[in-house]
Amino acid sequence: MPSSQTLSLTDRRLVAAWAADCAARVLALFEAEAPQDLRPRDAIDRARAFARGELDAAQEIRDRFVAGRAAQAVSSPEAVSAARSAAQAAAVAHMGAHALGAAAYAAKAASLAPQARPGAADQETAWQLGRLDEETRAALSRLPLLGEDRSGPLGAGLLTRGVLGAAIRRIQERL
Repeated sequence: MPSSQTLSLTDRRLVAAWAADCAARVLALFEAEAPQDLRPRDAIDRARAFARGELDAAQEIRDRFVAGRAAQAVSSPEAVSAARSAAQAAAVAHMGAHALGAAAYAAKAASLAPQARPGAADQETAWQLGRLDEETRAALSRLPLLGEDRSGPLGAGLLTRGVLGAAIRRIQERL
């Protein structure tokens, strides 16, 4: 039986577009440190293409780790988080719950940006929620609450703790 974090292909395509928008908001934080590294930008583009039905899930599942490796090429915490946001967006083809990971890493990156003000993560989450249409909101609502299903990214891993967990909880509370 597949994990409840997977979502249907239709729902994954819906949430992939939103996840790509979340990651794109903080992409400049990565590119400021590594302007020649196109892996996060490519991951966002692939997430958008997957959302449009131009790429199949099988290929994206194979390619989902590429942007994550870009996080190892930078040193600032905001650039690392921006790369991870893009990687999570690309991983939506594999499992819909990664959309919440993309949003959480984007909120973390925004909070770590050099010009960030207090409450930047909350402001980013508010922007993300404002981007949701009813179909995407409904798709995200089908995901289990953070920590409820241990078989995916919303289980007991990194996304459940700290700024990431707080961002996901805020999103899930407001869906």
